[in-house]
Amino acid sequence: MNDLIASVFTGIITDENEQYYFVQKSGQTFRLKKEEGNHVLGEAVEGFGYLNQKQEAAFTTQIPKIRKGHYAFAPVTEVRRDLGVFVDIGLSDKDIAVSLDELPTMHNLWPKKEDRLMIALRVDKKDRIWGTLAEDHHFQSLKKMANEEMQNKDISGVVYRLKIAGSYILTDDYHIGFIHPSERYTEPRLGQRVSGRVIGMRPDGIANVSLKPRAYEAIPEDAAMVYAYLKQRPNQEMAYTIKSSPEEIERLFGISKARFKRALGNLLKQRLIVQENGVTKLTKNSN
Repeated sequence: MNDLIASVFTGIITDENEQYYFVQKSGQTFRLKKEEGNHVLGEAVEGFGYLNQKQEAAFTTQIPKIRKGHYAFAPVTEVRRDLGVFVDIGLSDKDIAVSLDELPTMHNLWPKKEDRLMIALRVDKKDRIWGTLAEDHHFQSLKKMANEEMQNKDISGVVYRLKIAGSYILTDDYHIGFIHPSERYTEPRLGQRVSGRVIGMRPDGIANVSLKPRAYEAIPEDAAMVYAYLKQRPNQEMAYTIKSSPEEIERLFGISKARFKRALGNLLKQRLIVQENGVTKLTKNSN
């Protein structure tokens, strides 16, 4: 069974009922949902074998990109502090766990729901399928060399590696970017999508990236910090306004409420933000 799990193989349809065809390979039988297509007894079919959420041997002809030895990005669907995170690789009846052993030591740097991880699959001795994170050489094999034409260009990508020296991202067009701690206000999560700009090139073809806004030199530091935080938020908005409590503001931004109000006032004056319905969000002028 272990060799067939999380792999693509061709099996023979040996039986059926109202809901399933039964596909056999090497003495093992897998269930194939009839909703995937019509087949006949004795037919050879190619597909992907796995154990579903109920630990039943399942088979699908809708072969996922992610499997043993095949890496691709998968969105996070659930976070379990006692186990790790679950990702969606395209199976209708099973999400895949990525063990906490592969995640950062600090929980605040773990992926959140809808963040994306590049993974392949592995199977343990108990036939359990796990997602395993791509290593640096996998990203290097995808890398396009950065060039001088990228200087000061806007880029977006997914954070795939966290180090003390800084964070690495794979951009949408397959360049690798490096974010030094001095070029961010907060450390991004593993799997988080970030947007920034290219501020330089390294000899190895990696682009140096800043997550600080271009406007940061023209506005006070506190305003720049709030602005950068909003740029990285979903929908570029936050549930913090001038009416938020001093404790909430101190916990998130590390500044007093008076400083926070001055920062928001600066951004409002420049029409970079609006506040409505208890939410602060960026305006079109800020993009």
